[in-house]
Amino acid sequence: MNITKRDVLELRRRLKKTECSITRICGCYVNSGKQTVLKFDEPFLDLDDEEFFKYLEIAKKTLSGSLGANLLELEFDRTDEAVERQQYLLALKQSKLKNEELIDRLYEQIIEHYAYAGNYLILIYHDVYDVMTKTTDNIKVDESEEVYEYLICSICPVELSKPGLGYREEENRIGARERDWVVGLPDLGFVYPAFSDRGSDVNAVMYYVKTGKESHPELVEQVLGCISQRTAAEEKKVFHEVIQNAFEEDEDEADTALLKIQKTISGLVLESEEDEESAPVSLTRETVSGLLAEAEVPDEARERIERSYVEAFGDMPPVAHNIVDKKMAEEAARREQTMALQQKVEVLQQRLQEATGDRADGENPPWADGQHKEIILQLPEDKLDAVETRVLDGQKCIVIPVEEGESARINGVEKEI
Repeated sequence: MNITKRDVLELRRRLKKTECSITRICGCYVNSGKQTVLKFDEPFLDLDDEEFFKYLEIAKKTLSGSLGANLLELEFDRTDEAVERQQYLLALKQSKLKNEELIDRLYEQIIEHYAYAGNYLILIYHDVYDVMTKTTDNIKVDESEEVYEYLICSICPVELSKPGLGYREEENRIGARERDWVVGLPDLGFVYPAFSDRGSDVNAVMYYVKTGKESHPELVEQVLGCISQRTAAEEKKVFHEVIQNAFEEDEDEADTALLKIQKTISGLVLESEEDEESAPVSLTRETVSGLLAEAEVPDEARERIERSYVEAFGDMPPVAHNIVDKKMAEEAARREQTMALQQKVEVLQQRLQEATGDRADGENPPWADGQHKEIILQLPEDKLDAVETRVLDGQKCIVIPVEEGESARINGVEKEI
């Protein structure tokens, strides 16, 4: 991955009133029947303040999230069709959104391939960023290093506002509020060219997916010509399905194994986070095999998991950070603590039983078979040094001094002294 968190933050910080340099904005409103309702195209700085800040918020949201999780760095495929799409995106950028034919082509491609059932708004921004040179200590100097010209495309759901009551001023009464169509924050979007190492990378696209939403690979492949990737949420979901399917109908065993595996993955993530210079842990087939062995997954289920894992992820294994589920890891730790406490209780109960002679009805004491030769005594520590052995009337005996006020219990029965 070439795009860094610093690159993303540098772009985001510019999207405010005082530093914004977006030149144009174009939009296309599409209904649920995939029909174009309206299109618009205007200079961005000519917008009214209220519209200006709302559109700016949408653009800024398209640059939000975590790299590798819901901000994906996509590379173009090597097919002729992908090369053509890359060239088209370059031409669209260079047109500065003043070529209606090129703009309409993007709208048409999205409408044709975007698998979405509701209404949505396609927005395209054109921006030019005069990248200032920075010293080694990140201090800007008054000298341009590069001119980064790029596009932001945001695809926003348009939904009816929720029903409710409101004040009807003309009628001076409370009544049903009129519902209207509201543009939400984007579900998907992309930036092209990508901003990498404080410069333009024409061979990459930064792709945004709202957390919890689908990545829509059909849009990535058919519209952008890029190789699709899963978001962190999608990778986690596929990983869980691989584990659960391996146990067929035994859900309890599958859940137990998944909890143990998540606890182990959590440990890997914590180790990598402690070492700031270490690369993210990649969950290769070999790594997963080790996780399964540590989780004591049965051999038959382990073979099925490894086979399905390779089929699901191929040569693009996810990183551990994307797969880890902190809640499941914590639940696994709680279960282990509970089991450890239960084992301690059982050991203590056993010791207590041995000490008091308490036993179940019908159970013979250990010496009942006449073969048991071991005598077990339990004394306060301050009495241990006083115990001695003597021969009395030819019989070897254990002698325990008893002081006034002390009592004794033998096999759970109190003994008069």
